[in-house]
Amino acid sequence: MVRVPAGVVQIGSDRSRPDEGPAFTTHVAAFDLDRTPVTVAAFARFAKQSGFVTEAEKLGTGAVMTFGTGQWKLVQGANWHQPLGPKADAAQATHPVTQVSWNDASAYCAAQGKRLPSEIEYEYAARAGQPAGSAHAFGNDLVKDGHYRANVWTGVFPLLNTAKDGYRTTSPVGAFGEGPRGLTDMAGNVWEWTSDWYRPYAEREQLWPAGKAGEKVQRGGSFLCDPTFCYGFKVTSRGHATPDSSLMHVGFRCARSVAAPPKTP
Repeated sequence: MVRVPAGVVQIGSDRSRPDEGPAFTTHVAAFDLDRTPVTVAAFARFAKQSGFVTEAEKLGTGAVMTFGTGQWKLVQGANWHQPLGPKADAAQATHPVTQVSWNDASAYCAAQGKRLPSEIEYEYAARAGQPAGSAHAFGNDLVKDGHYRANVWTGVFPLLNTAKDGYRTTSPVGAFGEGPRGLTDMAGNVWEWTSDWYRPYAEREQLWPAGKAGEKVQRGGSFLCDPTFCYGFKVTSRGHATPDSSLMHVGFRCARSVAAPPKTP
């Protein structure tokens, strides 16, 4: 894990999608964050040791986007072993695990003595070390010296993915290098679950009503984000889905709170 020191940060944007604003400034306590998204190999160890069965495995289906049409459908047999379905390739050990619901991700983190990060923690960590106003966790330029700095959609979405960045779907964690804080994949590759309910920022301090259904926030964007269409890999972008959703382009990483030092008498 990487220690993210306490600090003050502006969250959101007033010049983007409505759900990214209004921007506000807040203090973030120090916390630890997994250096990379949880990999297929790590999740496999957890599942083997605990006997854990994901929601996609229980239901028998996972959500998969059809390349060429952009349409989503539930595919029989799609789960973390084979995220695109049984007719596609098996998940690779060094890639982020996908087809895991928010509930699955929470269970994994709890088993490690950790938790999912809040969306504020995620954005704060993604901004870490970048100049103020940077659009992405890697700065402002997606391509630098002819090299892509994140795993995103290249080509014409959803008709053609040229894989100019090297990958048509997920990439190995860390394939695009580390950010200034030593974190990888904070933009692109897979959306990542956070602990927060998706709602306006003005309501963020309110308790979520008991029994109320809703969606959980995802951060970071994915390999399906087209720079001319989606921009989901922007540092302020928010994705969202119900806690029981399992999707081919959504994974997670875990966080851990840091105990505050004792006060000096």
